[in-house]
Amino acid sequence: MHPFLNTAVKAARIAGSLIQRHADRLDTLTVEKKQRNDFVSEVDRQAEDSIIRTLRKAYPSHAILAEESGHSGDGEYQWIIDPLDGTTNYLHGIPHYAVSIALRYRSRIEHAVVYDPAKDEMFSASRGAGATLNNRRIRVSSCKTLEGALLGTGIPFREDQDIDSYMGSLRAFLGPIAGIRRPGSAALDLAYVAAGRFDGYWEAGLHPWDIAAGVLLVREAGGLVTDFEADDHYLDSGNVIAASPKLLKPMLAAVHPHLGKAAQKK
Repeated sequence: MHPFLNTAVKAARIAGSLIQRHADRLDTLTVEKKQRNDFVSEVDRQAEDSIIRTLRKAYPSHAILAEESGHSGDGEYQWIIDPLDGTTNYLHGIPHYAVSIALRYRSRIEHAVVYDPAKDEMFSASRGAGATLNNRRIRVSSCKTLEGALLGTGIPFREDQDIDSYMGSLRAFLGPIAGIRRPGSAALDLAYVAAGRFDGYWEAGLHPWDIAAGVLLVREAGGLVTDFEADDHYLDSGNVIAASPKLLKPMLAAVHPHLGKAAQKK
């Protein structure tokens, strides 16, 4: 395992252990509202602090972009951190959330970890070295068409999001697919695509820390990732489609008329 990835795994496990220690006393946690329907708990902040301490100890010159504390440091290496992706699930006692850590060198994601502490599942990847789940190689599904496909998504929940356009994309999939799931953690949704649990996934309005690690997992597992314009600007736009190679095109054809730039300008 590459030293960078080994450090990320270590940081994720420490944070995951902290998260699970608090899982049985959720009623005692201090929870704040960042905006409507968007919450942060003391566990989010403690987990993020523990991750940053671990990374800083190993690589003090690296920059960091973290969900709760924002950007710090400069340099060509930048760690992108979501300490608890799926906070709402966590606060409701739903065991589906994850620690997400990615390392970007210049403009490319080089290493990635998504750790599900509730199930003790460690998804990891390094550019050019493939993706693994608990050290076993994973691959995206072999699904070639929407017929029988199982898709993951994220339903808009903020006032600034366009629910009508999203519903149009949702309706475009109805019919041939086997079903659509909305589990509540973008990081794990992407990890599930990498592991072949979902055939594809789409969501709009995400942040870099939500998807940075997951997109590398998908790519290293043999999948494809684009934004809604069939481009690679998903970290900037927050709009992402991830799928097995032959499924990406029909997914893009379903999503773009409703959520692409041209559709949004209408």
